[in-house]
Parts: sequence; structure tokens; C-alpha cells
Amino acid sequence: MRWSRTRHGSVRLAAMRLILVGTLFHLPLSETALAQGIGCVLQTAAGSQRQILRCRDGLSIEAEAGATYSLVDRNRDTQPDAVNLQGRAIFINAPSQPARRGFQIMTPQAIAAVRGTQWAVDVSGTRTSVFVVTGRVAVQRVPGNTRGVSLGPGEGVDVEAGTSPLVVRRWPAPRAAALLARLGR
Repeated sequence: MRWSRTRHGSVRLAAMRLILVGTLFHLPLSETALAQGIGCVLQTAAGSQRQILRCRDGLSIEAEAGATYSLVDRNRDTQPDAVNLQGRAIFINAPSQPARRGFQIMTPQAIAAVRGTQWAVDVSGTRTSVFVVTGRVAVQRVPGNTRGVSLGPGEGVDVEAGTSPLVVRRWPAPRAAALLARLGR
């Protein structure tokens, strides 16, 4: 199941969110379950259509309007281990904690994994772009038939289908600013 932001009324949207979050984690559909059982709360950023998912261990995932993504809880501990991003952009703040090691963003073209950092991932057509604000992020192409790269602050990579090596680049300030602005940064 995927979440996508549309222009529905706030009451209807809130109800849809509760249903979607409860379905993803197979929990009762109540705000108590949303806040305590899942360990994450879904909010709408003030004055925008961005969604913010805040988890009890400090993880936050901010999705731009229209982003299509789903949470993955591989070990069924009611904490997301990964995000499956299919379209648009998200900003991730994954604090450095043992529980967050290896947190991943999976897209059709790439897998980005982290240990305590802030970064943005954008899926547009047949390309995934990853940009790091703080910390380090490992990125590899899907399928992993080419060597992965490690990104540091201010660096990014564009991943498309194929087998050519991934090229790490320092992103020009306008490109980084444009992506981060879409995410309220």
C-alpha cells in the first residue's frame, strides 16, 4: 500500500491516514495505536501539503506533496526499517542510534542506507537522485551489479538503470537548494 497526498478535506485525509497506517502495520485503527503501537505519528506540515512521519526513536521522514511511498518493517518490531519510495521526494532525519543502523530508502533504481544522518531522495521517471545534508549515506544501484558509493555532506549521486559506475558529485548550491526547498528546507 502506498501513501500519496491529494487535495482532500483535512478530516477525510486524516481518516485515510489512520486507515493506511493501521493497514501497513496491522494495528487497531485508533490514535492511541497510531502514536504508541507503531511508534510513529503522521502529520501535515503547517502551511503546506508535505507529510511528516515522526517516530518515537527520533526518526522522521518528510514527504513532499504527491510523494508515493510505503514503510517497511522487516523485523516486525513496529518500527520502520526502510521506506519504499516510488515517486517524488522525501527527506530523512535518521539519528545515530543502534536501532537505526542500516535504515534504507529503496527506489526502483537504487538503495540508500545510512547510519545517523539527514538526506534527501528524489525519484523522477527512471532516475533516483540522492543528496546528503549531514552524515554519510551508502548508495548502490538495483540490482546491485555495480559498485556502490559513499556520499558525504554536500554530495549527491544520480542513479539510472544500467551498469556504468555511479559518480559522486558535489551538488551545485542551486540544485541542492531546489530539492531541499521542495521539502520545506
